[in-house]
Amino acid sequence: MRRLLAILALVALVTPAPALTPDEQLSDPALEARARAISAGLRCLVCQNQSIDDSDAPLAKDLRHLVREQITAGKSDPEILDFVVARYGEFVLLRPRLTAETIILWATPFAVLLVAGAALLVRRRNREAVPEAPLSEAERQALDRALE
Repeated sequence: MRRLLAILALVALVTPAPALTPDEQLSDPALEARARAISAGLRCLVCQNQSIDDSDAPLAKDLRHLVREQITAGKSDPEILDFVVARYGEFVLLRPRLTAETIILWATPFAVLLVAGAALLVRRRNREAVPEAPLSEAERQALDRALE
């Protein structure tokens, strides 16, 4: 029984605590769901690979509070995202928008695939274009000796 309690205590210590504290949550479940959806798409500027919804950083908490303030002020989701981007830049978005500045970011994977495919086709053509030369008599005798 002690062992089971020790394991349960260890699991409780190891599992990550939610970053969102109860005092941050909105009373209306629909507005809270909107806030969570927006927060999931915003990058924590401290952690950089986490959303502000998952981060415990003080700046992430400030951004979550800012999002909730904008929601309670009656702003739409695109207006909130535009406000946050105007304040912190495009980097704050986990999924960057397709704009003239980000077209290279979006096009690079496709360009790499196209170049790799073209290289494979060229390599395949070159391999097929070179016919195999038959063995000379000296090479055939050397091969026979090696196989014996």
